[in-house]
Amino acid sequence: MFNKVESTVNLVKLEEKILSYWKENNIFEKSLEKNKNSKKFVFYEGPPTANGEPGVHHVLSRVFKDIFPRYKTMKGFYVPRKAGWDTHGLPVEIEVEKQLGINSKKEIESIGIEKFNKLCKESVMKYEKHWKLMTDRIGFWIDMDNAYFTFKNEYIETVWWILKQIWQKKLLYEDYKIVPYCPRCGTALSSHEVAQGYKDVEDYSIVVKFPLVNQVNTFFLVWTTTPWTLVSNVACAVNKDAYYLLIENIENKQRFIFVKDLFDNLFNSEETKKNYKIVKTIIGRELVGEKYIPIYKYTNDENAFKIIEGDFVSTTEGTGIVHIAPAFGEDDMKVGKIYNLPVVQMVDEEGKFKVEVEGYANLAIEEANEKIISDIKSKGLLFNISKFIHSYPFCWRCEKRLIYYAKKSWYIRTSSIKKQLIEANKEINWYPAHIKYGRFGNWLENNIDWALTRERYWGTPLPIWEDENGHKLCIGSIKELEELSGQDLKNLDLHKPFVDKISFKCKECGKIMKRTPEVIDVWFDSGAMPFAQYHWPFENKDLFFENFPADFICEAIDQTRGWFYTMLTISTILFNKSSYKNVLCLGLINDEYGQKMSKSRGNVVKPWDILNTQGADALRWYFFTVVSPWNAKNFSSKAINEVIRKFLLTLWNTYSFFVIYANIDNFNPYDYELDVNFRPEIDRW
Repeated sequence: MFNKVESTVNLVKLEEKILSYWKENNIFEKSLEKNKNSKKFVFYEGPPTANGEPGVHHVLSRVFKDIFPRYKTMKGFYVPRKAGWDTHGLPVEIEVEKQLGINSKKEIESIGIEKFNKLCKESVMKYEKHWKLMTDRIGFWIDMDNAYFTFKNEYIETVWWILKQIWQKKLLYEDYKIVPYCPRCGTALSSHEVAQGYKDVEDYSIVVKFPLVNQVNTFFLVWTTTPWTLVSNVACAVNKDAYYLLIENIENKQRFIFVKDLFDNLFNSEETKKNYKIVKTIIGRELVGEKYIPIYKYTNDENAFKIIEGDFVSTTEGTGIVHIAPAFGEDDMKVGKIYNLPVVQMVDEEGKFKVEVEGYANLAIEEANEKIISDIKSKGLLFNISKFIHSYPFCWRCEKRLIYYAKKSWYIRTSSIKKQLIEANKEINWYPAHIKYGRFGNWLENNIDWALTRERYWGTPLPIWEDENGHKLCIGSIKELEELSGQDLKNLDLHKPFVDKISFKCKECGKIMKRTPEVIDVWFDSGAMPFAQYHWPFENKDLFFENFPADFICEAIDQTRGWFYTMLTISTILFNKSSYKNVLCLGLINDEYGQKMSKSRGNVVKPWDILNTQGADALRWYFFTVVSPWNAKNFSSKAINEVIRKFLLTLWNTYSFFVIYANIDNFNPYDYELDVNFRPEIDRW
């Protein structure tokens, strides 16, 4: 006889009953033990950042990470699943800053780095409990009791070892470059971080009149979309092969120089054009070397304030003459080095003008734009002004506007291994397939060097020590540091400020070597997980090779420029191949109207609001069936109700109907045999 089935069912209580059964009877552990001697299917957990309570988008990735290992287990594979936690970096720091009511690096340092980092560690462990509860509740089978944590010494030591290999391959270097920089967080960002934070913004586009030194009443028309950078102007660039016009206003005799192709853009009415006559046409190279009078002058360098040539100067927008500020632009810095231009850095690391900038001291650059434009206009040097909408990078964590800023940073020379990265990608199966040579392939084709370091606190310290003579040494293990320092460091916390206290004498010159103060990109931590989760190569050597590379990984599509990229890069440097074979890219979740979910919009759905009322099965089935995994999903609780009504309750009622008539007919399934091959597909499952 079959147990009677009630016509009504509380799905949430039913799930909780099943979860209790699994836990009390160690069902997950038994499923692993059953297949322990079978062929292994390797799964890597992309470590979530435990800096806050999980959202419904985290449920999406975790249920897809669950279903494939379950399927492979059913097929007889041994599928160990080790959880992991991404515990470092700005996400955690910003959460602690909010708790403390502070908003700057100065305030962190006044509190003390030791205390601040202690709070960061506690914050991570606090939210780990929330994540564990959610993971259990949605039925995601994964070993959370033996999870890896990126803040643990064992993990950091492996990261140090990897960096030592990169150093020995001469791929790790320090340079003074233009970097994407967050003034609020006070640190540079890598290209893959920048790629995650673009927004459409409205900005000023202005054309400024720069007077020529040797020609009265004659001006270069110079274009910029960042008026605040004019304070640091040191040159203007032209396209040497383009033709430029010198025109004269018939009434006031003012003369202007600009690229010929943009005449109609700058003088866009026939009435306006009638007021001007063309004096002559000049090829760009003939303008090179001409001196002009700057609007703002903060250098007396004799190389400054002249026309130079730049192959990046466009003849299809602006004026064909671009203002150059090497402190705030990559092209500007490159051409500045060619022409030996000064780097005039009039903005501090908080994104404010320095005290010596007259009229704008301590003013945030975004607040200064309108004042600078007004000042230029009052001097009679503003030719025209407009506004335009364009895509601009914002900090992926604090959501403040980035600037491009000249700073010293450490880099990994990933541009030199571009071919190897592209070759390694050829061996990966991407789902959907177009990502392989599309979004991800294009990213690899345009690879630039990885900006590795961050001027922050809670992160893996860069293991480079240096002395006052410029000698540098990369440390690859605790043992190596012990031998150099002559100290027992087994109980040393490898974080700031403790590791910064360890110094030793340089073997070359005898001067004291101290650690450089930076920490590394948190994405390097997560990209190192195939190795660092096992503390390889210091232990678990066989275990590592048994679990490398992964057969399957799965995250949201934005990780093509995050975890997917950093994992591929690190494993290619170490082993010249990818650390994963198959990757499923998941589409992002929007609200029911197609808007991106965000706290500011108030449209974020909390998973427990669904789990406590509609249940995990309905939520899981919705994610599995609503659209293809890689397509975006417009999420609403109404859609979950549809799943319950159309699928779960239909299934329940079907079984209830079966039980009624099976009991009436005294049906016993063990009395019948039907070869598996002849069973319907659903029964074979």
